[in-house]
Amino acid sequence: MSGEILTTAEMARADAFAVDHGVPSLRLMENAGRAVADAIGARFKPCPVTVLCGPGNNGGDGFVVARHLDEQGFTVRVAHDADHKGDAGEMSVRWKGARVALTPAALDGARLVVDGLFGAGLSRPLEGAAAQMVEALNDLPVAAIDVPSGISGDTGQPLGGVYVTAILTVTFFRKKPGHLLLPGRVLCGEIVLADIGIPAEAANTTLHENSPSLWRYPWPKPDGHKYARGHCVVVSGPAHATGAARLAARAALRVGAGLVSVASPSDAVAVNAVHLTAIMVKPFENAAGLDELLSDKRLNAVVVG
Repeated sequence: MSGEILTTAEMARADAFAVDHGVPSLRLMENAGRAVADAIGARFKPCPVTVLCGPGNNGGDGFVVARHLDEQGFTVRVAHDADHKGDAGEMSVRWKGARVALTPAALDGARLVVDGLFGAGLSRPLEGAAAQMVEALNDLPVAAIDVPSGISGDTGQPLGGVYVTAILTVTFFRKKPGHLLLPGRVLCGEIVLADIGIPAEAANTTLHENSPSLWRYPWPKPDGHKYARGHCVVVSGPAHATGAARLAARAALRVGAGLVSVASPSDAVAVNAVHLTAIMVKPFENAAGLDELLSDKRLNAVVVG
């Protein structure tokens, strides 16, 4: 599965791209819910499960999860307090099993909880019945849909004092920054990335998850030249904070970059230049100047040092 990372806004555009190119949104929701149920079924024996369904599409995914877990032999009840509309409303209708109010009593007897309250796009603290449910989870194991509720999909930070700690999180198409940045990386537990039918070309991003496969040393070719080996630019801090940039620049040269430059604030040009050999120092005055410097199409990698 791809190591590309999408922000929540980019993920919304990827969803829209899929729908615009002939993938029904209801199919995406069905595939997402089935993927979560399959991940749970591969890790848990059938047991009593409470699925928490919020008011939006994350809740719609939850109804699909409930249906597929029921088919796998789990004893399932859905806790919700909203009248769902659109695709979520259709999935609510398709769920023929037990329903209970979204109150802490819904957790009685549960051995596993599925968190379908809110997804990666949540931008406000949990409150009301949702907050009460999360506070009541105590030590119950939780499998989260997309991201644990109350955690920002873009930063991995809690949006307030109440949030879910999951042992399993199933997300879709591409990971979000919040899956990789602390504390979200820990609060997600095991992260499963599921293919739900969004075309690969829907991903429009320059962010990638760090992986050893990105750092394989390319074997030099006899006819290679410096641009064939890649041009790396390291962005330096001001005059009093240049050490990290210089270390990164030397490392880039050592591992085989054909050309290495340090983009340096004007006040740091002298201190960078006096310490660096075989590495070019390129000055910039402000953010606009840095943007212009980085617009060079021959650049292959940028390191913020």
